[in-house]
Amino acid sequence: MSCVLLYYANMHQTVLEGNDRGGMIKLGVNSVLFKGVSFSEAAEAIKRCGYDGVEISAISGMCEHLDLENWRGQKPLLQSVMAEYGLEFLSTEVASRDRERLLKAFEACAEIGIPVVNIGSGGKAGDEESFLEAMEMIAASSADAESFGVTLCVKAHVGAAVYNTETTLRMVGQIKSKSLGVDMDPSHIHRAGENPAVELPKVIAAMKHIHIRDCLGMGPSPGEPAMQACGRGDIDLFGYFEAMTDARYDGPVCLEVIGPEQTMTQATAIAAESYGYMNAILKKLGAR
Repeated sequence: MSCVLLYYANMHQTVLEGNDRGGMIKLGVNSVLFKGVSFSEAAEAIKRCGYDGVEISAISGMCEHLDLENWRGQKPLLQSVMAEYGLEFLSTEVASRDRERLLKAFEACAEIGIPVVNIGSGGKAGDEESFLEAMEMIAASSADAESFGVTLCVKAHVGAAVYNTETTLRMVGQIKSKSLGVDMDPSHIHRAGENPAVELPKVIAAMKHIHIRDCLGMGPSPGEPAMQACGRGDIDLFGYFEAMTDARYDGPVCLEVIGPEQTMTQATAIAAESYGYMNAILKKLGAR
């Protein structure tokens, strides 16, 4: 076989091996990165960067592109913006444990077409009473989410009751709800002193969403927004994506960058750099 034919045969085999890992993973951006501009401007930039969809921010006091007090009035505009740019709603981040606010979020998501609501557990790491209180809240909210036909995802968060793999597994073992999922954020697992690529297979059965970003150092914060761009920090994100595809994960992967407000240029640069990094890895793994 000639060198050229051997090269293409090897390439074909690599694609076949990659495709055997599962479906195409959809990439999105949490619109909190673009909190300084309108949702329409954010969506246009996200589309231009190459993403498939958006995690619309509904974080009170930080970024409310989805206004849960006025979602009915927003619905036509939000849906028209997504249609204009050929994007889909992958999720929303509410980041609130308040049951009344979550009920509004579940109703809004059911009506607008947003499948996943993301929150943290709240509570305090290492405090048993706090953990049990958090589980009670999550169980009740999971039942609420199920009644609206949407999914509630909870992620391990630095300092919270659910903060590492052990507490994540304890949560999903304790709360038996088809509407509860894990939002596996490698930056928080990394700052808990664990290797996200090693820990992901342990929770994959419950994973329904991924928040993604990089992290330079061990925190406690993930660092300045620019340094949260994928590929800038210390997390083995290639290993993480490889574990993800090996486990046949096919849910959303949404860039979530938190911190000071960025200019449109700065925010777009972070989104574009992260997309290029993630897309290249996923293409190599046959998942894009």
